[in-house]
Amino acid sequence: MDKFYIGIDLGGTNLKTSLFNNSFIKIHEVRVPTKAILGSDYVINKIANTVSSLLTSHNLSSKDIICIGIGVPGILDVENGISKFSPNFYNWENVNIVKFIEGTLNIPTFIDNDVRVNLYGERYFGAGKDKDNIVLLTLGTGLGAGIIIDGHILYGATSSVGEIGHMNMYRNGRSCKCGSSGCLGRYVSALGMIQTLKDKLDRGEKSIISDWIDHDYNKITANMISEAFDLEDTVAISTLYETGELLGYGLVNVINMYNPEIIIIGGGMSKAGDRLLKKTREVIKNHALKISAEACSIVPAELGDSAGMIGAAFYAKCRYEKNLNY
Repeated sequence: MDKFYIGIDLGGTNLKTSLFNNSFIKIHEVRVPTKAILGSDYVINKIANTVSSLLTSHNLSSKDIICIGIGVPGILDVENGISKFSPNFYNWENVNIVKFIEGTLNIPTFIDNDVRVNLYGERYFGAGKDKDNIVLLTLGTGLGAGIIIDGHILYGATSSVGEIGHMNMYRNGRSCKCGSSGCLGRYVSALGMIQTLKDKLDRGEKSIISDWIDHDYNKITANMISEAFDLEDTVAISTLYETGELLGYGLVNVINMYNPEIIIIGGGMSKAGDRLLKKTREVIKNHALKISAEACSIVPAELGDSAGMIGAAFYAKCRYEKNLNY
């Protein structure tokens, strides 16, 4: 009888779960609200209940599942299956996810950072296929990154390699939840770009977006800024250009340090496309080491928001078979 894998992408807004066959073809997918505000006990029970329902709907038992992989945001103890801290989750410190899921479902379970499982997805099934030197950026509510060098995914002493979003860009910039200020992710992210627009409006700059939101800043979205850009709104254009330019300087450092052959841009904000990346590419061309920059392509992610699920499932397979290439 066929065996299956389960990949889970745990987000602050949605819990995404997919069932894959042995060839990593998706059999079924379930998306439900995470309701992170209800705390860790609720969320990990929600994970277990979602998997149980998925198995029932396909007449499967725990014995039919080889293993489960879960992508979790924040700082993790990967080896022991503990989520140590996640800033966007309530009552979430030292949550022993693996112990609970394995104890409840009796299925081998493995966790890793949400960006790294996206990187596994794109490396083996998407834009990074056949590449051994990759940086994956996820541009969403925040800015995350995962890195593969010479075929090895990087983890570091505390499994926190790739925190490009906390690269300091300004001595006295916007405060960050990490405790520092001026971090790249406070500017190059959906929330960061929206704040840049708000700052311009506060200075009296005129934008069509003010009419769209009836001067209620809480209604501003990253997509609105792209829409206004296409209508030649000068404030939206300068906002996207400034955001793309700062991303470029961040990636200059990334290219000079890691020498990737490809940088994959994913996350919801990546939909801005060349509105954002035109300036990014210009900065890289003018400021990165010439030979390194010429060897590096900047491309969009191919798998969209499905990368985390297939990446988590594949990562779990590798951990289960003990052939993960750290």
